[in-house]
Amino acid sequence: MKLTTKSEYSILALIYMARNDKNGYIKIEDICSHCDIPKKYLEFLFTILRQNRYIMTRRGTKGGYKLARPADQISVAEIIRVMDGALASTESVSKYFYSDTPLSREDKIITVFKEIRDYISDKLENLSFADLV
Repeated sequence: MKLTTKSEYSILALIYMARNDKNGYIKIEDICSHCDIPKKYLEFLFTILRQNRYIMTRRGTKGGYKLARPADQISVAEIIRVMDGALASTESVSKYFYSDTPLSREDKIITVFKEIRDYISDKLENLSFADLV
């Protein structure tokens, strides 16, 4: 698993939103300046997050963005999968994005990669944005 800036910036933005969730809707400019994320890129990421129902938007002077669910109900694993795909280091051990690879011919190495996948998955599935606030 290698995180792209899509996952990294999404995670940073959602942590900021979880910290400020009690303030209602948050302006994208506030998130961008605090997290040092280019506005156009964050708008692109927020389109993906909104389509997957992780955030909500509201237009107008009191508008902005906020989490669509409580922070303790959104895991880091979910966001990484939406942005980057599989958590597994090779698709031949992925639960959600399985695909046959050359390594799938060797059972012992596949077993090792499954153990690594399970460890990473367990950690990230049980890590919510509320835990990061």
